[in-house]
Amino acid sequence: MTKIKAIRGMNDILPEQTPVWQYLEATIKRVVGAYGYSEIRMPIVEQTDLFKRSIGEVTDIVEKEMYTFDDRNGESLTLRPEGTACCVRAGEEHGLLYNQTQRLWYQGPMFRYEKPQKGRYRQFHQVGVEAFGMAGPDVDAELILMTAALWRELGMENAVTLQLNSLGSNQARAEYRDALVAYLRQHFDQLDEDSQRRLESNPLRVLDSKNEATRVVLEEAPVLTDYLDDESAQDFRQLCEMLDAAGVRYEVNPYLVRGLDYYCKTVFEWVTDELGAQGTVCAGGRYDGLVKQLGGKPTPAVGFAMGVERLILLLETLQLVPETTRQTFDLYLAAEHKGIQADLILLAEQLRSAVPGLRVRVHCAGLKNIATKARQTGASAIVLVKKTDEHGLQASLWHNDETEYDLQLERLCERLQVLFAH
Repeated sequence: MTKIKAIRGMNDILPEQTPVWQYLEATIKRVVGAYGYSEIRMPIVEQTDLFKRSIGEVTDIVEKEMYTFDDRNGESLTLRPEGTACCVRAGEEHGLLYNQTQRLWYQGPMFRYEKPQKGRYRQFHQVGVEAFGMAGPDVDAELILMTAALWRELGMENAVTLQLNSLGSNQARAEYRDALVAYLRQHFDQLDEDSQRRLESNPLRVLDSKNEATRVVLEEAPVLTDYLDDESAQDFRQLCEMLDAAGVRYEVNPYLVRGLDYYCKTVFEWVTDELGAQGTVCAGGRYDGLVKQLGGKPTPAVGFAMGVERLILLLETLQLVPETTRQTFDLYLAAEHKGIQADLILLAEQLRSAVPGLRVRVHCAGLKNIATKARQTGASAIVLVKKTDEHGLQASLWHNDETEYDLQLERLCERLQVLFAH
């Protein structure tokens, strides 16, 4: 019988990998909490129209990458390819947005049908942060400072670079779009095939092209900053001043655009050259028109998303994963002889109660290879238990190559409290 395997690009996260995920998730939760953001959790399946109306029907995501299907009622549903539209839908549906300010964050799996490669998967995980009801560049700066704080917490601040741009208002962007299309049509034969296709459907994405020939053409193309409206230009200038005051280094990248139609005004990306082609680890910007586009009242909004897999890959590449994430257990508890397994299970419960937070694994596989199995768990101490006629249970404690013999339960608890003060 053929074995069933995981779907290509949808990966299992194995027990030896999950401690790194937990470390990163805990760090992110601590940082966003310090900025006063509250967690929201949305379903992974939404109505397909949510993404068509928000992301744009002529984007690569909607045209080629979404996992869309009809349910038994004939309703078109889609596995979420990104989280911002879902967060807007949830906020509007539950009355969280109109005439209010909200600071929200979420985490979880997203789904896009792409060619799987290192750092890019069909099921991938994102952390998203969204702020609603605040129109000024101060909240833009707050989000960028939050990400900078996260990089410091993770020790990777020197491995990432902040890139900024402004897309301007919808009207300014439309005027720039016309000028860009007119210029690119003059050089149509020099563009790569993908850029030729995008010229009709989503021309600003041509600015994102990595094709060398197209990059040469773009060197003489109109620049978006020359078409900015006064309000967008002022907001962008004030944002840069705030980042300068906070000591956050950045590069203004006039070719930086986002792949989703709803973005306007300031956009940003944190990029690294440590991961090859998959260099973007965090990206976001303003999307002031999206709430109205999805049926709500006009609401200013800004946010970002970061890819968990890429951040873990970057942590591992830079060797920044703390050794403590590799240690799964504090204590490995085993019997010296047969017949006391029930006593061992009860002793483990007593130890967990006596030393709150103590992580104990009980040896349940006979009396062979106890030391080898204990080392495989990463436990920093081993307790071997035996039963005596006079004193009930006695234990031998191994820790850092030192051994203490014939400890009674009370004495054992005292030693463990000293060794593992959680």
